[in-house]
Amino acid sequence: MTSDAQKSISPFFISGQVVRCLVLFFILAAGGCAPEAEETYDVVLSGGRVMDPASGMDGVRNVGIRGGSIAMISDDELAGERVIDVAGLVVAPGFIDLHEHGQTDEAYRFMVRDGVTTALELEVGTGNVAEWYTARDGGQVVNYGVSIGHIPVRMIVMEDRGEWLPSGLATTEPASPEQIDEMARLIGEGLAQGAVAVGFGIAYTPAATVEEFETMLRVGLDHGSGAHIHTRGGMEGLAEAIAGARNTGASVHIVHSNSSGGSNSHEFLEMIQAARSEGLDVTTEAYPYEASATRIESALFDDWETWDDEQFEIHQWVATGERLNRESFGRYRAEGGSIISHSRTEEMTLAAISHPLTMIASDGKLENGRGHPRSTGSYAKVLGRYVRELGVLDLMDALRRMTIAPAERLQQRAHSMTQKGRIRMGSDADLTIFNPDTVIDRSTYTEPDVPSEGIEYVLVNGVVVVDEGELVEGVRPGKPIRSLR
Repeated sequence: MTSDAQKSISPFFISGQVVRCLVLFFILAAGGCAPEAEETYDVVLSGGRVMDPASGMDGVRNVGIRGGSIAMISDDELAGERVIDVAGLVVAPGFIDLHEHGQTDEAYRFMVRDGVTTALELEVGTGNVAEWYTARDGGQVVNYGVSIGHIPVRMIVMEDRGEWLPSGLATTEPASPEQIDEMARLIGEGLAQGAVAVGFGIAYTPAATVEEFETMLRVGLDHGSGAHIHTRGGMEGLAEAIAGARNTGASVHIVHSNSSGGSNSHEFLEMIQAARSEGLDVTTEAYPYEASATRIESALFDDWETWDDEQFEIHQWVATGERLNRESFGRYRAEGGSIISHSRTEEMTLAAISHPLTMIASDGKLENGRGHPRSTGSYAKVLGRYVRELGVLDLMDALRRMTIAPAERLQQRAHSMTQKGRIRMGSDADLTIFNPDTVIDRSTYTEPDVPSEGIEYVLVNGVVVVDEGELVEGVRPGKPIRSLR
């Protein structure tokens, strides 16, 4: 063994001493040795249960956010300009609502308190895509986007002056070949302007032929766009939509399977599953309420004069909350406006919400504080009632239906969706942080403008927009979701 004396004069030991001395000299010459600066993030979410259905991640992590993106996910403590202690809370990707008619500042403010970070009007859509996006320039509190809609396009071509939904010729008249050509041109124009999808409400345009419907599907396919469809006539209407997908090769998303399927919700969903097994690209969604809502003057109620007296009682006038009778129904139909129909059971809702195919979408619309509670409480209700109270959904599966599933449905055309619905480094920092023990909806059919409980923080593109359960005023970080093809 080498002695300490021998070590002290060995060339290796001497050279090591020399190196250390030289290093110390240069450190002192540079003004001393400071420890390496700790990386600082704009916002840090500290100690939350991070749940990412896209990757399956489920564990306590710290999330660092910088410049609107997720910059770090770590077990280690992170430094931030603001550090938010989210211990005991779930950190999830922000919820993506594929079917939200309330595209206004009022509606957005309630949606974000339900955990929604991206709200999309993909069923009815708009007839002028460029104008729709321009009207929202400057940002909103959530991300936003729209389809080019067959309904409004048909209304333009057929000069139907209905309010939002058709009430004249667009409902009752078959289109001529020239009118179909003009509709196809306008839909192609809307897709060229960046529409996220093509929207259809065939139930509201009963005079539209299969030829007209499939012509518009093909226009969407030519632009790489899917179709979001409100079917007509229950199972027969679903068969028509699936046949359209089969005949054209289009991707088809069936809206509100619980509403369209009704008492046949299970069979309705099994037909969609059979189409998927056939290789067709068909998906669907549901909202967690027994009542539906629409316009009273729409084609859905054209047979109202043939109803039995008892049938009127299930309908509720949104403006006043009153239940209707034959006289009041006729009076309000002549006036036009929103109506809620209490036409389904909890068992029907359960069949749709618990089925593995369904995504969650609200079909909401809130105006001047009036509307359906689904406009303000759909996501909290799924998490509170169907996950926590009834246990019919696993929490991770429920989050999948709200986040990655809708993102993947849209990302082929709207490439920005590849950065949403996920918690991974580099993705957009759209995040919803909620208390799994308290989250619940609070809105009702008579008081729809009550925000959800238990949604503690929401970030949109890295900006905190809900802080300790309260909306942050004056921030509008939401961006347009739009195809840039």
